[in-house]
Amino acid sequence: MNSAVWLVAEREITAKLRSRAFVIATGILLLIALAGVLLGGFMSKSPTADAVAVTSETAPVLDGMPGLEPREVADRAAAEDLVTSGEVEAALVPGDPTGFGYVVLTKEGAPTGLMMMLSQSPTVEVLQPADTDPLLRYLVALGFGLVFLIAASTFGGTIAQSVVEEKQTRVVELLISAIPTRTLLAGKVLGNTVLAMGQIIALAVIAIVGLIVTGQEDVLSGVGAPILWFAVFFLFGFVLLASLYAAAAAMVSRQEDIGSTTMPLMMLVMAPYFLVIFFNDNPLVLTIMSYVPFSAPVAMPVRMFVGEAQWWEGALSLVILLATCAAAIVVAAKIYENSLLRMGARVRLAEALRG
Repeated sequence: MNSAVWLVAEREITAKLRSRAFVIATGILLLIALAGVLLGGFMSKSPTADAVAVTSETAPVLDGMPGLEPREVADRAAAEDLVTSGEVEAALVPGDPTGFGYVVLTKEGAPTGLMMMLSQSPTVEVLQPADTDPLLRYLVALGFGLVFLIAASTFGGTIAQSVVEEKQTRVVELLISAIPTRTLLAGKVLGNTVLAMGQIIALAVIAIVGLIVTGQEDVLSGVGAPILWFAVFFLFGFVLLASLYAAAAAMVSRQEDIGSTTMPLMMLVMAPYFLVIFFNDNPLVLTIMSYVPFSAPVAMPVRMFVGEAQWWEGALSLVILLATCAAAIVVAAKIYENSLLRMGARVRLAEALRG
């Protein structure tokens, strides 16, 4: 049976890798992921420091201030020469001792960063500091949700089309005469799971390399463990959806009817994506979603990244997902076995379950 399962899986993998559309789409996806990581890294780099001319009297004022590059000159005349020539953005020289004490010399307008540094602001005490940057939190949620949506919908649709195509061409009758129905189902799920996990691993490698190249080791240290959690959750979440996609497709005999049976599954794939994106900053909603099997592959890694979940919560959610996956495989195998050889009109769900 194991050899038969792998034979079917190998057929699914080979057929997909020979498809130019699949190879091109995968390449584009990887390029988009790489561009996103590199662009985010370059955008997070510190802006170029503004050059400011200072004298020996004003140099201590700008000492240690970020975003400014002090250049010490002999006197005010030398500072004015640097400003008028455009070598520095501005100059800070001694002024009226009875007033502010300093004068800012500019060619056209004072740099905003310099004026903000010199202005006096009250001390700010943050009572509930955020553990992560809100933008980074949103991007992580968007990344996990988008990868899950694309992979699940793409390979789920592939399984559905493959099942219906075999029914239309009567190839399934030859296959069933050689191997058991459940073996055929297991091979299809295994083959597409290997392809989907291959994409996930490739995306993870690209993300890690991109973060290292752009000098974002601090982000990598924070997102490394969540990526591993996402890979594990995605594996079982995809097996769950792939089994249901195959069962739903077995209930129809025409490509045109696939949408009628797979639409509820598509909703289960799309709902976690939109909910996690919209409620990524809502701890209550995110916690509930992290224990729902269809949204846990996205919600739990996000909670792990922001530090709102302990390891035992991830383990508990994974156990729930495994139990749901096992139950779904049993139900899907029954539907698949009872519907695969029935041609013509769509098979009702109750009939498929009864057999």
